Amino acid sequence: MNAPERVLTTINHEEPDKVPAWESAFTNYTITKHYGVDPTKQGYKQSHELYRRIGIDICATASSLFPRKPIKGGKGFIDEYGRIMQFEYYEKDGTQIMGYIGGNFKNFEDYESWEQPDPHLSTRLKSFKLGRKIQEEMNNEIFSVPSTGALMECTWEGFGLETFSRILGKPKQAKKIFDDRGKFTLELVKILAENDAQLIILWDDYGFKNGLFMSPRLYRKYIFPWLKKICDAAHKRNCKILLHSDGDLMEIFEDIVKCGVDVINPLEPTTANPDYDIFKLNENYGDQITFCGNLSPMMLATGKISEIENYAKKLIRELAPGGGYIFSSGHSINPAVTVDRFEAMQNVRRKYGKYPIEIPQ
Repeated sequence: MNAPERVLTTINHEEPDKVPAWESAFTNYTITKHYGVDPTKQGYKQSHELYRRIGIDICATASSLFPRKPIKGGKGFIDEYGRIMQFEYYEKDGTQIMGYIGGNFKNFEDYESWEQPDPHLSTRLKSFKLGRKIQEEMNNEIFSVPSTGALMECTWEGFGLETFSRILGKPKQAKKIFDDRGKFTLELVKILAENDAQLIILWDDYGFKNGLFMSPRLYRKYIFPWLKKICDAAHKRNCKILLHSDGDLMEIFEDIVKCGVDVINPLEPTTANPDYDIFKLNENYGDQITFCGNLSPMMLATGKISEIENYAKKLIRELAPGGGYIFSSGHSINPAVTVDRFEAMQNVRRKYGKYPIEIPQ
């Protein structure tokens, strides 16, 4: 099977030839160099080639989050959602990291004066088509998938959490902002799906390690009606939705499933809630949604090789049979992840990830 076939077969809860893989971000120059790719050269060809060499199936392209205004001194930019983003560097190997440092909007009036992102901006579709072209040049050994900011994360980050919290106390203002995000994301998903996107990634963190950014009631009021429309629109056009959301999502997990999300990532294993457990979730929802992730980045940075191998085997052994599981870390490959630990993780998938799954206890 090629990468698109492998991923889509898995999402349909059928067994492909082997367990597919993804990483939502790969900010590690040391591992990039280990695979013979120059990390200082930016672009989709570089990122897709890195994933191809590793054997990671899904590679994301950007359809939003584009820079709008540069920060003085060339240290970063304000993006189209009003988020202030700054370049940072990891001391040990110089890995460049794009970090969120605050919101540009000081109040609702500030937001209203901002030119809203246009889903029909030609760059969005061109980005997707460039990724698809690279995918074809690589004989479909990777699956190039468009991605976009969505409903929650881009909303609060445009204001900063303190200002955003005050906005939530004014329902008319909150609804207007969330509806802006919902209309934009829905239209962009339609455009991408109508141009043969078979899978779309939504970047949309709903929580942090100790819980949600707002009450479940407000997610059900402002977020999930739009998420349901987005999933329905994608499915109508034979396209799947992968939701990347960090944090403890236990209180709203069933809502996410009911909205029609096809894949959930990264199922962080380091939240404060012991019940937010991928294996328990799989027992309840494994036939309704595909799980992607859960191997702790902390373990990949400091754990024992044997711990990594044993946990990776457990993920594949318990989640992969019958399809419905995509192998990945529980967040991303950050600069602290060491080459030997990363290779231990990948070697388990390479050795034991072939169907039928046969991993001894």
